[in-house]
Parts: sequence; C-alpha cells; structure tokens
Amino acid sequence: MAVGAIGLGLTSLSLVIWLGLICFRGQFWRSDQRLSDVGVELPLEKYPSVCAIIPARNEAEMIPVTLRSLLQQSYPGPFTVVLVDDRSTDGTAYRAQGVAEALEKRSSLHVICAEPLPPGWTGKLWAMEQGIQYAQGQPRDTQGQPRGDCPYIPIPDYFLFTDADIEHDPNNLRCLVAKAQQEDLDLVSLMVLLRCQSFWEKLLIPSFVFFFQKLYPFRWVNNPKKSTAAAAGGCILIRRDALTRIGGIEAIRHALIDDCTLGQAVKSSRSPQPPLPRGAKEEEAGRFVQPPFFGRSPQPPF
Repeated sequence: MAVGAIGLGLTSLSLVIWLGLICFRGQFWRSDQRLSDVGVELPLEKYPSVCAIIPARNEAEMIPVTLRSLLQQSYPGPFTVVLVDDRSTDGTAYRAQGVAEALEKRSSLHVICAEPLPPGWTGKLWAMEQGIQYAQGQPRDTQGQPRGDCPYIPIPDYFLFTDADIEHDPNNLRCLVAKAQQEDLDLVSLMVLLRCQSFWEKLLIPSFVFFFQKLYPFRWVNNPKKSTAAAAGGCILIRRDALTRIGGIEAIRHALIDDCTLGQAVKSSRSPQPPLPRGAKEEEAGRFVQPPFFGRSPQPPF
C-alpha cells in the first residue's frame, strides 16, 4: 500500500511539473525562432566591418572546411578572419595558410600564435581574447590605418565568434549582419546544426537540444522584457561596442557556460527602452536571436 501511494505521489508530482513546463515555460519545445533571409540585402551606403575570431588547437582535419566556408562568404563589407593557433602540434596553422593561398585570400586571414595560458583563464576564452586584442590593438595612424608593416585589419564594427569545426553557409554572415542592423541588436547567435549520424549521436543530441531549449526558451531569450538570455558559442555575432560595454571577454573568463553568460551580460547591460506612445508598434531593439540551428543556409531547413 505504501509503495503504491509513493508511486502515485511521484506520478502526480511529475504530471504537475510537466503541466507547469508546458503552460509556463515559454513554449520551449517549439522551433519557430529561426533566422530568415528576408531583407538580407542591406540598403546601406557602408557595410559594417566584421572580424571573425577562431580559436583552434589541433584542428588540422576540420580547419580547411571551416576556413573555406568563411573566406567565401557572400558578405559585401570588409571581412577578415583571425585564427588563434593555440600551440597546435598537427600543423593547423600551416593548413589554414594553405587554404587562404589556394583561395587567393591571404590578406583576409591572419594567423597568430597563442601566448601561454595565464591563471584564471580557460584555453578557448584566452585564445579569443588574444584574437580580439590583435584585431583592435594594431598600431594605427590618425585615419585608423595600420602603421608600418602591420597587416591590414579594418577596425571591426562586429566580431564573429565561431569554432574551428563549423561549416558556414555562404550567406550566413550576410544574414547575421542584416538581422543585427535591421533590428538594432547587440548580439545575434545561432545554434549549429549538429552532426547526428551515429547511434549515440542520434540518441543523445536531440535530448541535448531539447533540454537546452527547456533551460533557455528561445522565445524568452528573444523577448526584451524577459531576463532570460543565451547564446551558442559556435556562432555569435556581437557588436564591438557592446563587447566593450560589458568589459570584454575578460568579464566572463570565470563563467562555467561562457556563451550563455556572454548573452546574459550583453542583454542585461542594454539600457531599457523608453515607453512607447499609446498605439505605437513595439520595437524589438535589444532583442536577441537564438534560433535552434545555425551554420546552414537561411533557406529551409535552417
């Protein structure tokens, strides 16, 4: 009798929890928060400059795929890639330079060697920090041009944080910048379409995505009135001014989940919007984009 009562109690508790999640958790199971290519043609006189930061350690196998997809982006504005080679032993830097040469994009790729890891940093964030400092810290003249023999990197309006094992659709950067510019967003982030081929991948990855959406309902993430924020570290476009405003990557160097912490820091640092006049359409300035997939074409099934 006691065992039956305990079982009934646990079943009832589980039912209440699931009802609460379904009714009051931002419809987390839905996958309707997707980046669209509508308005991808930016009507701008000047396209913002973007610098991609790629931390890489022993990624010689995948780095050619990643770099080809980035160096062949359709984005019409200034775009450079900084690869931070974190003391790889498999020739990652050499293969990266070979890709740039084959594509005749040597001026678009900058490969730097990571410094030893200081206390209080994780390897990835320290590599990202060095890439950011390299992109911003070149000696420049009063017109913002590099002095001496320094390679040219336009002072970036945006940083694109990505990983060394992700293949980007040719229009990915164009869509990201269009979204950020048209909706005045400080940060636009997409979740990667994860490899799901083996038995264990098919078993575990859908569950991972499901529970991630439960923790960070995408509708709440994209709602400026909600405090919930998130980001996917494999594809984050962030405004340089916003990164400076929160104190840079150093501000999140102790974070356990650094990408979501970055999203939270940016969202919480944005000044609240003033009240709108009665009947005015609500603006989405400050809204974050966190679709369930990223790194693919904005056409379906993106």
